[in-house]
Amino acid sequence: MAQRRMFSKKIVETDFFMEMSPTAKLLYFYLNMSADDDGFVGNPKTIKLISGATDDDLKILIAKQFIIPFDSGVIVIKDWKIHNYIQKDRYNQTQYLDEKKQLLVEENGTYTKCIQDVSSLDTQVRLGKSKDRLGKSNNTMSDKSDDVIPYSEIISYLNEKTGRSFRTTEAHKRFIKARWNENYKLDDFKRVVDNKVADWTGKTINGQPAEKYLQPSTLFGTKFDNYLNQTLMRQEQAQPYDDLGLPF
Repeated sequence: MAQRRMFSKKIVETDFFMEMSPTAKLLYFYLNMSADDDGFVGNPKTIKLISGATDDDLKILIAKQFIIPFDSGVIVIKDWKIHNYIQKDRYNQTQYLDEKKQLLVEENGTYTKCIQDVSSLDTQVRLGKSKDRLGKSNNTMSDKSDDVIPYSEIISYLNEKTGRSFRTTEAHKRFIKARWNENYKLDDFKRVVDNKVADWTGKTINGQPAEKYLQPSTLFGTKFDNYLNQTLMRQEQAQPYDDLGLPF
């Protein structure tokens, strides 16, 4: 593993980064220094103790999406590839290959956690080809054709309700397609947008406007069904939060 690490000023000199507590910022630097050559850290709690940071500092880094957590306890630095370029002759691949399979690299170099890993997608492709050889129709598969998924209408509705200008990117389409394949329809997507706009407008999470979470990766992610079926609380009532500080 390389012994030197770099940091991009495009990340660590932004107002969004500088608004964090000194200990949260210090923890971020420690995690970067301890990461392997793919940006993974297998012992973030130990690094937290070494840096003198707190559990809240770790939660803030997750909530502000500077790091991505996995069920295994491993984390990865989201902007690792923006910070660091390692020559091939000095690069050692991470040992956390299962976690790496759950990530996609966006065009700007950031990591994004995907719904399904590559191996499961490959399995679906092989199953589809097998069905073709047996003379069975692909219509029996759960994966819906892109032609029937109203990506643009869903993103346009989100932009209309939030005043944002999201584009119909491949990353956004992956979240929408995952939910569509679970048999949710256009009205369900609109209801989720309406529910969370009403729920998060004017509120804060860890001192940050909750409206920042009104984005496709949050609304159309794995909590989609919860958002769809939630009962909206009155504005003056307390807002429930999960263990990462994010609304249910």
